[in-house]
Parts: sequence; structure tokens; C-alpha cells
Amino acid sequence: MAAILIIDDEPGIRLTLGSILEDEKYKVFTAEDALLGLELLNKEKINLVFLDVLLPRLGGMEALEQMRRDFPAVEMVMISGHANVDMAVRAVKLGAFDFLEKPLSLDKVLTVCRNALVMQKLREENRSLKKSAYLSQVEIIGTSAAIKAVREMVKQAAVSDARILLTGENGAGKEVIARAIHLGSSRADGPFVEVNCAAIPETLIESELFGHEKGAFTDAVSSRKGRFEIAHGGTLFLDEIGDMSPSAQAKVLRVIQEQKIERLGGEKTIDTDVRIVAATNKNLEKACEEGRFRQDLLFRLNVIPIRIPPLRERPEDIPLLLCHFLKNLGMELELEVDAQGFLAAYEWPGNVRELKNLAERIAVMYRGSSINAAALEDLLGKKSGESPAGGRPGKDPLPQGIFDRNFNDARDCFEKHYLEFQLSKNGGIISRTAEAIGIYPSNLHAKLRKHQITIPSTKEER
Repeated sequence: MAAILIIDDEPGIRLTLGSILEDEKYKVFTAEDALLGLELLNKEKINLVFLDVLLPRLGGMEALEQMRRDFPAVEMVMISGHANVDMAVRAVKLGAFDFLEKPLSLDKVLTVCRNALVMQKLREENRSLKKSAYLSQVEIIGTSAAIKAVREMVKQAAVSDARILLTGENGAGKEVIARAIHLGSSRADGPFVEVNCAAIPETLIESELFGHEKGAFTDAVSSRKGRFEIAHGGTLFLDEIGDMSPSAQAKVLRVIQEQKIERLGGEKTIDTDVRIVAATNKNLEKACEEGRFRQDLLFRLNVIPIRIPPLRERPEDIPLLLCHFLKNLGMELELEVDAQGFLAAYEWPGNVRELKNLAERIAVMYRGSSINAAALEDLLGKKSGESPAGGRPGKDPLPQGIFDRNFNDARDCFEKHYLEFQLSKNGGIISRTAEAIGIYPSNLHAKLRKHQITIPSTKEER
């Protein structure tokens, strides 16, 4: 039985509308103002609200905005005896399902009621399907002691609103853990918003996080919400937090302390309710000592630390993960004994991300019901235990004389070799290389021009 809440300061409207809906076998609740209505929404499972526009204590439009934010699954129908087109348009923009004028038409009320409840049911089914798909993406696979410990910490941490700092190597699965934390929290129905702090240029990071008003800077042709606003009521995942600029660090610290933001170029203070999960592959304690990261921000973020172990620390999980990825790709494959040994011996410098790439390569390139070590070696293009460059991890020679150069020259020399390797590894494709190393393609192009690195014309994306 659907539950309907009527919020109107006129007793006659509450009585008449309530009787009509009860005759249709709906469960009816009534409230004489919006504040009492909010109390009922917190106590009862309501499907639909009829909300008057003119109300004492809290106006109907303001109540609509708050109810849509705090109870997004509930459908809202506005009613008013003083309606106009502008008011109706504003109500729909704020999320109302429909707008009815007084005196209320019996047929119109029942039609709108039925349609709103059908829409509510469809949206609920859609959320359920999305949640099922989401669950398949955030499953923490593995039987090793290391991953069991992570799974237990996620379970314990998710139920609180405490801030969490995830640490681990590139590709270890920090985003998956962050999504699992969100899904296990009371905010699971709210948004999960990800910000890659390393991929956003320093000049844009504050606009991305806090939004901006029209005219705040040259390209600000319209107002825009920031990620904090978008994540209201949900989780904000700050990936690669160690690469955030000092000015952005200071503003994030202030938001954590005050739970309020201001858009760039704006004067209005906006309340924000987000749970922050941050992640990094850097040593933030060392960064604090070197003055590159605020220690007070680290203290705020690192309420619950969770370290994600690299694959080489949990080799027994690798076959399970590979089979899981293959199954998601619609492929069942038996791993022969030597293949399992190969997977355990290989260093996996790219961790879970590299293993997932291998699964996709197998699904496209391999035909057979079982696979051995030789086939895996061929698909990876390297032998067990090798690094991506073809040598043992940590054994590849650095450019000759690099330690005799000054810091800037040594850094540029390393950057040039690093970009050449990554470009080669990703087939000379700019977009793929930029995604792999976590920067914008335009930034990668600039760095390639700086170091005079040539891209084969047959592979360069234009």
C-alpha cells in the first residue's frame, strides 16, 4: 500500500483530499505545515507528497527544495490556489512531479497520483538495477590474509561518516575500495563523485572542486556547480590527493572544518554534507616534512587509514581475480598449473589494473578452454618477474650521468625517458597514454613538444 503525505495549512483541504485518497486504498498522513511534514518524512516511509505552496513557518518552494535533496526517492506534487506559470515552472525545475491548482479536480488528483506512483516505482527499480550493476564493480576479490584484512576494515569503516585515507601503489584498486565504502555506508543512495587531483590542471582544480559563478574568470561563461555541491549527501573521492595544489589544500581544509563552500567569484555560502574518502600513492608524511602537503589537512583526512596491498603481496588472489575479470567479459577459462605459477611469479607493476588489461587482451586475442604459462608470457610480452621495460624491477639502467646533473636537468631527463617508455607501452596513442599516466592529453602534447619526442604519424590521434 502506497503512503501519501498531504501538507496544507487548510484543514478542509487535508480532510477532503485525505478522504479521496483513502477511498482509493492509499495510506494517508497529514501535516499543517512543512516542518511537521519533514518530521513525518523522517519517521514514516512516504511514497508521495502533496505540498501546498503558501505555508506558515517554511514556504512550500523552500520545503520542496529541501525535501528533494533529503528524500530524493519521494515524488512531490505542488498545490496552490494562487498559481501562475512562473511558479509552476520553478516548481518543476526544483523537482516537482506536477503542479495542481485549487480548487482541486478529483479526476486530476487521482490521475496525477497514479502517474506519480508509477514514476516512483520505475525510479526505484532503476536504482535497484544500478545498485546491482554497481555491486558487481566493487566486489573485493581474494582469499589472502591481506585482502581479508582490507575487507574487514572497509566493513567497519563504511558504517561511520569518518574520513578515510586510502594508500597504495598505482592500480592497486583504491577506487574500487572507495566505491565499496560508499556502497556500505548510509550514503549509498547518494552520489559518488570522483576527482582525480593529478589529472586536473592546477589552474582549474579549485573551480572543479568548489564551482564558479559566471564571469569569475575568462572562460566562465555560466555558473557551474563544483564537485562538493554535486556530492552533497554522498561521498567525494579525492584521488591522488598528494598532487593537489597548496591553495586547493587550504580550501579543502576549510570546507572540512566548516562544512560550507563558496564558489569562485561568488559571495554566497553554500552548506555541504559530504563524506570524504581520499587516496594517494605518495608518502604524505614525507611530503609534509618537505612542505609539499599540509600537515593539518593530513590529520583531517587520515582519520581511518587503509593500505591497499599490491598484487605481489597477495599472489594467491591473482588467479581468482583473473578468472573474475574473464567471467565479467563472458569467458570461462581454466588456468593450467604452470599458468598459476607464472601469475604468482610475475611482479605486476601495474597491479590490478594491469591484470584487468591482461584479461581483456585474453578475451580478444585468445581462443581455447585453458591457458598455460607460455600463452600468458606471449600475451604479456615478457617473462615471469619482469618489469614493463623488460628488466627486473629496479634493475633498469638510468640515463648515463644523470646523477651528475643539476636537479632540473635530471628531472627533465627522467621525464623524457619516462614519457618515451609510456608512449611506446601504449602504442603511441596519446589519449591512452594520457589516461595511463593520469594527465590531460593537451598537457601530454605540451610535454612531448618540450622534450621533442616524435610520435609515429600512423599512431598519433588527431
